[in-house]
Amino acid sequence: MSVHEQFAEDLALHALGSLQGNELVALETHLQSCADCRRELELLRGDMALLAMSTTGSAPPRHARPRLLDAVAREPRQIAASVPSRRGRWGFAPWFATAAAAVIIVLLLRQNSELQGSIAALNTLFTDQKLQLQRAEDMVETLTAAESQQVTLVAAKNTPQPQGKTFYLRNKGSLIFLASNMPDLPLQKAYELWLIPTSGAPIPAGVFKPNARGSATVIDPPLPAGVEAKAFAITIEPEAGSTTPTMPIVMLGSGE
Repeated sequence: MSVHEQFAEDLALHALGSLQGNELVALETHLQSCADCRRELELLRGDMALLAMSTTGSAPPRHARPRLLDAVAREPRQIAASVPSRRGRWGFAPWFATAAAAVIIVLLLRQNSELQGSIAALNTLFTDQKLQLQRAEDMVETLTAAESQQVTLVAAKNTPQPQGKTFYLRNKGSLIFLASNMPDLPLQKAYELWLIPTSGAPIPAGVFKPNARGSATVIDPPLPAGVEAKAFAITIEPEAGSTTPTMPIVMLGSGE
């Protein structure tokens, strides 16, 4: 066996990153003085990289397979009796083929896991967009449906006059409220909108604070479906809101 044949198996294992212990030390010592083996190691590493990249393409590079087969073919099939095999009677070729297949399987499994993660992320994005679209459709229906109850709330004592417009779809319990010219609030206070039913206690319909221009909105607060509204009112409450309105009522509007 020539020196190169002796180290052929170790070169392939080193290219796979599997060579360890004394054999790794011996090979690295040999590589320092053997340009041919260094060149062969770089070629084997390049072939393994090409095989790895081929798992994401439509077909493996044409020259990668012949080079690996050639590396297997160069491994001696029979070992002289005077030179015992360093790996036992099984030889190098079957182990190398198995190791190469294992590397490719691991890469394919990793790629499959990444694809599954991408699919899950896309499904989540699709679900979020679907919910946003449904919410937008519900808002349009609340604003435009023929049965949508529109109530204007006004306050006569302020200039410019504060005004609020409520769009209420009773069958869905859907509500949109738009306010303008709302006065500034005391510290730690907020406006609260109330649905006053034809019977029963007022129902909280959203807490809000106006912006610097006095504008505010309340969109789709949690309301029970099917409640008939006699009027809508606004009071000033703590920032967290109240379960019953605090007097006085600062704005009020009855159903049209």
